Amino acid sequence: MKIEKIREVLHAQPFRPFAVHLADGGRLRVEHKDFVALDPSGREMIVYLPNSSHQIVTPAMVTRLEVPAPNGSATRKKR
Repeated sequence: MKIEKIREVLHAQPFRPFAVHLADGGRLRVEHKDFVALDPSGREMIVYLPNSSHQIVTPAMVTRLEVPAPNGSATRKKR
């Protein structure tokens, strides 16, 4: 996925929690924009998890972003 799409969802106003789906089948939930750090070069992002751990993710391994619509149904952003 292009880092610009990730930035778009991360900086949306108002922010909505979203899920990052990975090529290995994993899924990371982002509850707040402060829980993600993006490398300025766009080569990696760090997602901080509720259990105080973190995952380092290469945007190329992100298959889609799942963003709930304001009414509660999910919308999806693909590559």
